[in-house]
Amino acid sequence: MDIEALQEIALKLKGATQDIKWEHNLCFSVGAKMFLMISLDEIPARASFKTSPEEYDELISRDGILPAPYLARNKWAMAKDINALSKKEWMHYIGKSYALVLAKLSTKSKKEIGL
Repeated sequence: MDIEALQEIALKLKGATQDIKWEHNLCFSVGAKMFLMISLDEIPARASFKTSPEEYDELISRDGILPAPYLARNKWAMAKDINALSKKEWMHYIGKSYALVLAKLSTKSKKEIGL
């Protein structure tokens, strides 16, 4: 996996946007709420994403996956290396993170996205 592959997965989701936050994090959002963050200044690249409470404990017990700094209380996990997950797993977790964030958006925000 590389950053471009994660970017492609994230940007295929309806209403997904990207921007740089905190000078070195490529962030993907829906309705101005983040669902994926990739550290651009780390080698290997790290990525953080929101998970469901059911998947969170299982994920952080895996080698190379940790609670995301500052976001763990909201069930965000961090892959210390984006290669810790397969492309299929990334598609699942990015899609799940997007869905979790989208579900919390207001009706107005969803309409603006076209949902």
